[in-house]
Amino acid sequence: MTTSPQRAYAPRHLAFPLRLDGRGRTERADDEQYLRGLVEQVLFTQPGERVNRPTFGSGVAGLVFAPSGDSLADSTQALVHGALQQWLGDLIAVERVSVSATEGRLDVTVVYRPLHRTTDQPRSLEVSGGVGG
Repeated sequence: MTTSPQRAYAPRHLAFPLRLDGRGRTERADDEQYLRGLVEQVLFTQPGERVNRPTFGSGVAGLVFAPSGDSLADSTQALVHGALQQWLGDLIAVERVSVSATEGRLDVTVVYRPLHRTTDQPRSLEVSGGVGG
């Protein structure tokens, strides 16, 4: 039995958040979508939010009311890099975390490379939001 090219590279992961596709089946995600979703989960989950993994997450949302400036950018960078390394260190290599905190806005850019594909280009994820003054 031969496998068609479409079936050989079919997505293997469940999409997050869990949802149904157009056929009423559980939607799947390819490797790139899956890794991006994992990075987002680490960034947007507060420690203590998950019952079975109370230390999971980065705690970035807790910085919303912190005074903005260079110290906030530095602490956010360390927080994000450490959380990604701790929770996804076996799946991705974090190449760079850039953070800028200006005028009540926090911009975070994460550049990472999948570990199981050595020829792939780095991926980046940018998130931003308001912070305290």
